[in-house]
Amino acid sequence: MATASSAQGMQGPLRVAKKVTGWYIAAAVLFIILGMFAIVEPAVAGLGVTLLVGWLLIFGAIAHFIGAFKGGGAKHVVLQILIGIAYLVGGIYSLTHPLLAIGTLTLLLAAVIFAAGVLEIISYFRLKGEGASGWVLFNGVIALLLGGMIWFHWPSSSVWAIGILVGVNLLMTGMARLMFGMAARKLVGRAAG
Repeated sequence: MATASSAQGMQGPLRVAKKVTGWYIAAAVLFIILGMFAIVEPAVAGLGVTLLVGWLLIFGAIAHFIGAFKGGGAKHVVLQILIGIAYLVGGIYSLTHPLLAIGTLTLLLAAVIFAAGVLEIISYFRLKGEGASGWVLFNGVIALLLGGMIWFHWPSSSVWAIGILVGVNLLMTGMARLMFGMAARKLVGRAAG
């Protein structure tokens, strides 16, 4: 009798886990689709990333301006306003000069992808015994190579490279997440059955 109650008590969490893994897999597929689009149309993807960053900087500026008046003294207000102005100038510059901003973002992207690769490799060593952990290592190595490649070929390839590198990174991240999502879905299926 206690076993039947335990099995029934697990149905709610298993249903939630199955739903979460479904959303995780769907997000992974979306990453893969976006990655393929960015590889096929790298100039459009690079321009899109630049415009997105410009708008995010403007929204960040607005948040800093709002945060400046939430208290904290004159030093806090002045600092928040100065940071907001820097964000606003960067955002407006990115929106009005997107081709020049792509060059700057290319260097930043190289550093971010390289750092992400290092963190993925560190994650691999923590997850070494888990299923699909090899995909995390593979993703980390690819990210290291991509980050280094874009850094060494800058600025000659920044117009197309940002789109392709973002696309490959999205594609590899999507594939790694898809493998993890499928492994998690398999574990949920075993727990339910």
